Amino acid sequence: MTNDEIRPARNADVPAVKAVTDAAYHHYIERIGVVPQPMEADHGANVAAGRVFVVGEPVIGLVVVEAYEDHLFLDSIAVHPDAHGTGAGRRLLEFVDARARALGLPEVRLYTNALMWENQKIYPRFGYEVVERRVDGPYDRIHYRKRLV
Repeated sequence: MTNDEIRPARNADVPAVKAVTDAAYHHYIERIGVVPQPMEADHGANVAAGRVFVVGEPVIGLVVVEAYEDHLFLDSIAVHPDAHGTGAGRRLLEFVDARARALGLPEVRLYTNALMWENQKIYPRFGYEVVERRVDGPYDRIHYRKRLV
């Protein structure tokens, strides 16, 4: 495996998955006033279920995805701050598209917190369109989709 390859996470990767997720999302706690949901995820269960894919040795980035009947849900994407600017995020987003296509799914869906304005600049550049803005408990979220057909 090269350092650019994206692979399914293994049980041994769970500590790295947690560390990268925490590093990527920690700075948002003060801004949004709550702990971002990806930081509270059960990383072990997600890895065991085959929903986590990682890049780098050691792990520098990851995606958590879940397939539904009509779409692939991008639950979380995280790149360690030390790896920003390396193209890892772009490779992970391209992987998500390829994964959805391989599963025969016509679109990818995701959401981001409305106060994570950096993401609102990134996702449209990769073909995502805003579907709606909705408050879910303490989270004010902007929902996106990307049609792959």
